[in-house]
Amino acid sequence: MTIQAESSIYEALSIDPAAADQLFFEARSANSFSDEPVSDETLDAIYDAMKMGPTLMNNQPLRITWVKSDEARQTIAGTMSGTNAQKALTAPALAVLSFDTEWHEEFPSFFPHAPERKSMFENPDVRTAVGNNNAWLQAGYFIMAVRAVGLAAGPMGGFDKAAVDQAINADNNHKSFLIVNVGKPGENPWFDRLPRHSSELATRSI
Repeated sequence: MTIQAESSIYEALSIDPAAADQLFFEARSANSFSDEPVSDETLDAIYDAMKMGPTLMNNQPLRITWVKSDEARQTIAGTMSGTNAQKALTAPALAVLSFDTEWHEEFPSFFPHAPERKSMFENPDVRTAVGNNNAWLQAGYFIMAVRAVGLAAGPMGGFDKAAVDQAINADNNHKSFLIVNVGKPGENPWFDRLPRHSSELATRSI
């Protein structure tokens, strides 16, 4: 039985079935993309939706680099393994997701009612762990925002992070951790969907 056949799931949601399919049940990680371009307005909408997800103390450490020039694409693709390089070269939009290792410097703007809490994160190891964890959380929101604008995301982790940082983050405090292809799905974009865990395995009550 497919998830789509289980009407009780849809009945439990407060969004309509079409939206639920677009965001969750029919959504897939695309492995090929059409050549239909993605506008700057759409890229802005992805960010504006993504930024509304919660993070620790509203810290928002994720930084997005939209790779637009051919030269930059070639450089990023050159850091990738396997088939990821070709995907990076052909996707209509390419995003490098990084986190700001000095995210705490923005405390007065993102936590204006208690900016003094910046002192809690002076230790760089603590700050890096918190920044990395919350940037991954925001990466999930990013993928859902891509789906919400009607596009597909193809997240990729197989790349040389040090090389990417040398190429695009050498003049800042950002550390890359994920690259995401964005666009309309192309020819034969999907692998077979792999099984998901049952609630009996993945959840419990205490």
